[in-house]
Formats: sequence, C-alpha cells, structure tokens
Amino acid sequence: DKIPIWIENETDKKEIVNNLKILLKSAINQNKHVGIAFSGGVDSCLLALLSKDFILYSVGLKNSEDLKYAKKAAEKVNWKIRIKELSLEDAEEVIKKVVNILHKAKVDCNVVNIGVGCVVYSVLEMAKQDSIDTMLGGLGSEEIFAGYERHTNYSKDFSKETVQKNLWLGLKDMEKRDLSRDLAIAKIFNINLLAPFLNEDLVRYAMQIEPSMKINKSDKKIILRETALELGLPKEFAFRKKKAAQYGSKFDRALLRLANKSGFKLKKDYINSIKN
Repeated sequence: DKIPIWIENETDKKEIVNNLKILLKSAINQNKHVGIAFSGGVDSCLLALLSKDFILYSVGLKNSEDLKYAKKAAEKVNWKIRIKELSLEDAEEVIKKVVNILHKAKVDCNVVNIGVGCVVYSVLEMAKQDSIDTMLGGLGSEEIFAGYERHTNYSKDFSKETVQKNLWLGLKDMEKRDLSRDLAIAKIFNINLLAPFLNEDLVRYAMQIEPSMKINKSDKKIILRETALELGLPKEFAFRKKKAAQYGSKFDRALLRLANKSGFKLKKDYINSIKN
C-alpha cells in the first residue's frame, strides 16, 4: 500500500495537549487488574498514571538505569512494583530461552530482538507468577511521537516531510519488527499483550500533529512529554531521556560480556551458537 507522507497538520499546542489528554485516558484506562512493563520512562509512567488496578514489573541487571528510575518513580507516586535484578548467570539463562523461542517461531534472532525480547520474557515471567493475564506495554509510542533518531534519518534531516514519512514507515514495519517477537514470547506464558499507544483513535490523531512538535535536534516525543506533565506526571519522569530497553536494562551489555566469555567477538555469533 502507498504510505501517506503528509497530512494537514495540527499546530495549536494547547489544543493538542488537551486532545491528547482525552485520547490517552481513553486508550489506556483499564478497569481490570493488569500488569505494566515498567521502566520509569514517560511511556510506562503514563500507562501507570492512567490505569486503575495494576502491578508494575521492572527488570534489569545490576546498576541498570531502568531499574534505578523504575524504583524511583514507583516510590515517588506510591505505585505497587515488582522488581527483578538479574545476575549475568540469570541473564544467560534468559537469553538462551529467548533465542530458542524466537528461533522456533521463525522470528529473526538479531541482537535487538534478543535484547528487547529478554526484557519482555523477564517481565512476563514475573507477571505469570502473580496470575496476571493481561500486560500493558509502551509499544507504538516511539512510532507515533517520534522517539527514534531514525525518524530524522539519524539527525541528518529534520524536515517535516522526512519525519512524517519515517513515522509511517515505522508503523508499517512494526508487525515484522516488534509484534512478531513480543507475541511469540507472550504465547509461551499465555498472557495477552495490550499496546494502548496503538489505539486507532490515538494513532490517527497523533499522526496529524506537526512533526516539529514531536522532535528536534535536542529532544524527542516533546508533545507527549508536555502532555504527561499536564496529566500530573513529575517532570523528572516526563522528560527523562531514556535509552532503548536492551540498553536501559543492560541486557545488551550482558550479551557482549557473554559473547566475549564464549570466545566470540560479535554478539550475533554468540546468539547463533546457542540456537537449538
């Protein structure tokens, strides 16, 4: 299908924030008991802020940034949280499981998929122990609010046409890039994954917002952060510059350490060596 590159843009900041507040509340609000994959970033904080009955789940290796912020945010707002700090040995076991889950499901076992997949696996494993059957995640937020450098051709082109085109391409590629990985892992635990940021009304509206209100040379997801602040999220978490899950949890670092330990220079070679 032809990707729509440009739409008549929404530029009134006050109106946009008010509309996003309504749309986010409608997309996220959950009455049933759910788990939330939590990192202390703006996306997962919004999921918690706008849900009613939930437990937060956070995972990482020792001294990981995501664990630090997850603990801090939960304490600040008094949210119930379960945290799991993994040793390198723990991480190795998770990596082996995720590699074989994705390999059997015919999902690409690239370094990113394994790093992110390990976070997904670990939080779902904790949630299963609590008999959680539905887990909320922030998937989609990066694609509709411009959270990646690639949306600007890696900071080379901030034109509205380029950003808008790359946002649409990112959305189009999500099934192959993200959903196939996460759903294959969730199937193992029989847990339903929900991605409120992919709510149709929210996506439709967000994709009409002027791209310069989302991303510039110094900030990403600008309008979402400002909306989170208006909804009552403390500024420290609304404007936290978060690393991708595999880095914030230190799973990517664990992959490198394990690869070196096993005699491999490249993480991908280590991953290939443990496929069954």
